[in-house]
Amino acid sequence: MGTLYLLPTPVGNLEDITLRALRLLKEADVVLAEDTRTTGVLLKHFDIQNSLVSHHKFNEHHTLERVLERLQGGQTVALVSDAGTPGISDPGFLLVRECIRRDIEVQCLPGATAFVPALVASGLPCERFCFEGFLPQKKGRQTRLRALADETRTMIFYESPHRLLKTLEQLSGVLGADRRAAVARELTKVHEECVRGTLAELTLHFTDQAPRGEIVLVVAGADQ
Repeated sequence: MGTLYLLPTPVGNLEDITLRALRLLKEADVVLAEDTRTTGVLLKHFDIQNSLVSHHKFNEHHTLERVLERLQGGQTVALVSDAGTPGISDPGFLLVRECIRRDIEVQCLPGATAFVPALVASGLPCERFCFEGFLPQKKGRQTRLRALADETRTMIFYESPHRLLKTLEQLSGVLGADRRAAVARELTKVHEECVRGTLAELTLHFTDQAPRGEIVLVVAGADQ
């Protein structure tokens, strides 16, 4: 049997990758990439040449058996997403689950993920938190928000820049406009920013200054 390695990749700054991850990117028999073009840039930067195979949410059900055949044949397979840790709002869970079912070894390396630095830098309590990922875009969105109304842990969301204002306004309606929150964007990049305040203040800020880039939204939990 081979081994599946889940390798975190930088969320922005290419220096945020471990030496072990670089070694495995070189040594793996094949690298599964969410977007081969994005991963190709990473490999080129570190002068790594390896075989890249596309593996993303739209084709993972179709490519799954071929990947498992490689692993059962003794190959080492590395899985990467475009940025961060595979499986965190990115492909990875399905393959990991099937490997475990078939007694194929799975190892996940520690490394970059966007929500941890956003949470710590938010100034909000981080001893207990819940990661919500992306909210449903339409169906089930209000239901999910209402279910979080009494959540006492700090809440973490991923959001796109063009939906951020809508999300801030909806959260204000459900949680209250005075709820503390922080918007972290472009983490580890040149224009990295963390804006802190109430949901109302953040709504005003991003109404005046249109948000850009990758965004993590951190929201305080309800008072216990």
